[in-house]
Amino acid sequence: MEYISTRGEDDNINFESALLNGLARDGGLYLPKEWPKLSFSEISDMQGLAYFEIAALIISKFTGDDLNTDEVTQLTKKSYENFTHPEVAPLTPLENGLFALELFHGPTIAFKDYAMQFLARAFQKALLKIGKHSVILGATSGDTGSAALQAFQNQDSIDIFILFPSGKVSPIQERQMTSLAGAGAHAICVAGDFDTCQDIVKACFNDHKFRDSTNLSAINSINWARLVPQIVYYFTSALELGAPHQKVAFSVPTGNFGNIFAGWAANQMGLPVEKLIIASNRNDILTRFFEDGRMRREKVEQSLSPSMDIQVSSNFERLLFELLDRDAHLCAGKMEAFASEGMFDVSVEQLKKLKEMFAAYRVSDEQTTYSIKSLFDDYGVIFDPHSAVGLHAARAARKDKIIAESIPVISLACAHPAKFPDAVEKAIGIRPQLPQQLSDLMNRQETKINIDGTTKATKELIIKNKRL
Repeated sequence: MEYISTRGEDDNINFESALLNGLARDGGLYLPKEWPKLSFSEISDMQGLAYFEIAALIISKFTGDDLNTDEVTQLTKKSYENFTHPEVAPLTPLENGLFALELFHGPTIAFKDYAMQFLARAFQKALLKIGKHSVILGATSGDTGSAALQAFQNQDSIDIFILFPSGKVSPIQERQMTSLAGAGAHAICVAGDFDTCQDIVKACFNDHKFRDSTNLSAINSINWARLVPQIVYYFTSALELGAPHQKVAFSVPTGNFGNIFAGWAANQMGLPVEKLIIASNRNDILTRFFEDGRMRREKVEQSLSPSMDIQVSSNFERLLFELLDRDAHLCAGKMEAFASEGMFDVSVEQLKKLKEMFAAYRVSDEQTTYSIKSLFDDYGVIFDPHSAVGLHAARAARKDKIIAESIPVISLACAHPAKFPDAVEKAIGIRPQLPQQLSDLMNRQETKINIDGTTKATKELIIKNKRL
């Protein structure tokens, strides 16, 4: 298994190098040189297996000689043994062939746990093999940060620094990051929005002298190894509804495009996906793109679903690379135009091709609130606002007949409602409670560092605080 960059100058590396590098040295994102395929019978044979067993079969397709299936199985078994639901990622039936995929049963009650718990163990194993120490730098719009800090704290070979935008994550999300006191784990409050944090991360990686001197690595979804474990729950949920004999569709609350790209990757591997529904909030850069074929960066606006308050969907570069028939020169040119001018476009024919698999919807705060209320009134189920955005888009797609009645639709529920209690209480008049293991969260002692939203301030902080 070899990996190539979307910008064409950092190619033919193995899985562990892609894992530890995070971002390619040419500024691009890694993808498999060839997509691994699963046959109809291989997918069918997954029926009845435990979640960690399916995870091992899928992830090992991407690890090549670096980790064999038995080694991956050891990692996945450890990764999911502390999840609170026996099925790890259970499905809840709603109406008219619509299902909710619950992705909030991990230690930080958000979907990022499904990848981060595996990633931390894979990192540790790879670093111990080569006898190196690594500095991990990441940006979060809410859930990545707590999942990463929880998973990577107290590891001798890793220091982790997570940047989050001041005042733009929920109080629960912030406290989940700032209350972690494990060695080597740093929650950094940045003056600016999520795109500011993400730009700082990319700038640090593109400074090769700094990158090499600190042995910098990434755990955001720009890291290919972060996306791979997310492919798993597309398979497990589809299998439960009859795949590979039955096609399925997915509705995905979407900001940085990583989670939904994992669904696209599942389809490339052989999972029969009928449609992927992009569910955006008022920060609708992706919805606008699917309307006119033009990606335009605008100002980030705060919404009830703050983890999706993004105007730069970094993982879209991977889909763009595929759309351009893997022409790295063309892809690099469009990404450079986006960086300098805040815009790029694709042809009418290319947009039409994308629409064969994708449909995009924007969801207002009012529609989000209505979806939370209607779901609770009809089924007694409580969704967080991000999951409600996905639910509204799923229902809209069904109403618009974009998806046939015979195709079940799986709507991803990406966070526990207690992470966003104000939005939920506004909708249904009930304040959701944190799970027992986090019941004392808001009383825990905080440790956070405030910095200016600059690359210089971030570099100085890392150099001052890294242990080796």
